[in-house]
Amino acid sequence: MFAVLCGALLHAGWNALIKSGRDKALDTALIHSLGIFVAVPLIFVTGLPAPVAWPYMIASMVIHLGYYIALAGAYKHGDLGLTYPVMRGCAPLLVAMGSMAFIGEGISAAAWAGVAIICVGVVTLGLSRSALHGGDEARRRKALGFALVNAAIIALYTVIDGLGVRASGDAFAYVAALFLFDGIPYLLLVLWRRPGQRRAAITYMASRWRIAAIGTFASLGSYGIALWAMTHAPVAVVAALRETSVLFAALIGTLFLREAFGWQRAAGTAIIVAGVMILRLA
Repeated sequence: MFAVLCGALLHAGWNALIKSGRDKALDTALIHSLGIFVAVPLIFVTGLPAPVAWPYMIASMVIHLGYYIALAGAYKHGDLGLTYPVMRGCAPLLVAMGSMAFIGEGISAAAWAGVAIICVGVVTLGLSRSALHGGDEARRRKALGFALVNAAIIALYTVIDGLGVRASGDAFAYVAALFLFDGIPYLLLVLWRRPGQRRAAITYMASRWRIAAIGTFASLGSYGIALWAMTHAPVAVVAALRETSVLFAALIGTLFLREAFGWQRAAGTAIIVAGVMILRLA
């Protein structure tokens, strides 16, 4: 639990870096494409994952393209405090249902209650009045649309990677190989969609690579911890615990991005903590 909570802090951190940047798509692409420079030396230590894990990893890479597109879209139109909790809060229940259907992994009634309570708390925090009042209504609807689509994408790749990392038998070899190939296709897609702006895009990335590298390490560490945890605990429980990252995102958004923190966000925080305690005792 402690490891997953540390991973949650890392996850909120790299998402805040994207939100704080001027170009969400380029920042997302840069953070994940830089993963190749971390993954190559890591693979020399861990080796490649078992061949049986590669189909899962390839499927995850394709799905992650959709994740990055939806992520950049959500942050373009909405606050971190709105979009991040909705994306992360709706996913755990979908993961719990998916892991039961495709992995055959059931969890106890108490664990189901903990997962559900965390989801309620996350969505309560995300749909707080302070978050909803940011920006115009049309942009808020777009942000929520991207966030809800991304929740389904998150659930899909979480179940697939849960299967893949268990087939691999080595979480760190799996995540190293995933980050080796994961970010480059999205970077190429972003640049391809900007035929007249590539020079400006390269200049922007050159000015942001140092801070993006911090996000790269945070992203790799966060997902590596989550995949490792999935080899020791039910996927649904790990997914729910990982979404406590919204607590850190709310604090980062308030302290550093000047987003409001109202009573409803405080209530959502309390509900999430209660869910975590139930999972700990389940």
